[in-house]
Amino acid sequence: MKKLLILSGKGGTGKTTVAASFIEFLSARAFADCDVDAPNLHLVADIDGEPERTDYYGSQKAVIDPAKCVGCGLCLENCRFDAVAQKDVRCEINEYACEGCGVCQYVCPQNAVTMQDDIAGEQTLYCGARTFSTAKLKMGRGNSGKLVSAVKSALLQNAEADVAIIDGSPGIGCPVIASISGVDMVLIVAEPSLSSVSDMERIIKTARIFQTKTSVCVNKADVCPEKAAMVERFCAENAIPFAGSIPYDKAAAEAINSGHSLAAVDCPARNAIHAIYRNTMKLLKA
Repeated sequence: MKKLLILSGKGGTGKTTVAASFIEFLSARAFADCDVDAPNLHLVADIDGEPERTDYYGSQKAVIDPAKCVGCGLCLENCRFDAVAQKDVRCEINEYACEGCGVCQYVCPQNAVTMQDDIAGEQTLYCGARTFSTAKLKMGRGNSGKLVSAVKSALLQNAEADVAIIDGSPGIGCPVIASISGVDMVLIVAEPSLSSVSDMERIIKTARIFQTKTSVCVNKADVCPEKAAMVERFCAENAIPFAGSIPYDKAAAEAINSGHSLAAVDCPARNAIHAIYRNTMKLLKA
């Protein structure tokens, strides 16, 4: 199975719009959403059936037994993350602030604190005519890179297809590194802006470390033609295949707001994405 990952160096570039269109153009039977902090591919992808849901466990969190706590305040005094509060004499843990270091358990003279496995998110897997893997990380939880790897693993273990489309995490951090690991090709959706170009370059450097084939396209290229040309020049100078440009198109926003993939809309942006899709598939299979 060939694995195509679609990335953007920052949020809001149109990465998921491109991914959803690719899924429809390909009639993909295997796809995943690795943006575990804010997954949204399911809003525009046509998915049937009831999913299998699984709790995802991250690091441990402290829990105080109110029956044992005498309110001595040692945990409050020693917590460097301000995760302990005193309420009605006894102490309580703020689960969003707790980093699971275990200091409160160590200093508690009443053995009122225990470290317990924390449900950090939920994985969702659709297995039918099409296999779709995704997950959502709970607010304030870490280990997003590990959850991204779990999403990809679930897809590969359950899908049977020639090509899998993976909507990667935005940005340039740990979830992006986990997204790139093990894929065959990365398509970067860039914007014609300095920040987007800078982040694109950083993703390209990361992909090279993994020795992963990379291609680039520019969304809303006509908003700032000078910066769009900068992206194209960068690709030419660094021997990176340039897959094409997408114009700004109000029809794109209207389709997404209606819960549809842009692939189903007859408009200039759809035609441009289809051309990028053809170029990308040639590179992926080369």
